[in-house]
Amino acid sequence: MNNHPFPFKRKNYILMLIGIAVIIAGFAIIGLDPVQHGFGFMGLTLGPIVVLAGFVFEFYAIFYKAD
Repeated sequence: MNNHPFPFKRKNYILMLIGIAVIIAGFAIIGLDPVQHGFGFMGLTLGPIVVLAGFVFEFYAIFYKAD
């Protein structure tokens, strides 16, 4: 059994930080929608797709098995 102090390797943490950045960028896109209350293309379509992609990338980062 490995006695690593952290449950993941360095590359997992880097990938998780990238995923968090993508999620934050998605919420920023939603907030930057010029249409009132975010009911435009950026707020209803583009931003949620970017946020969802960030969460999918987070799952990949968690399950990534480095050799």
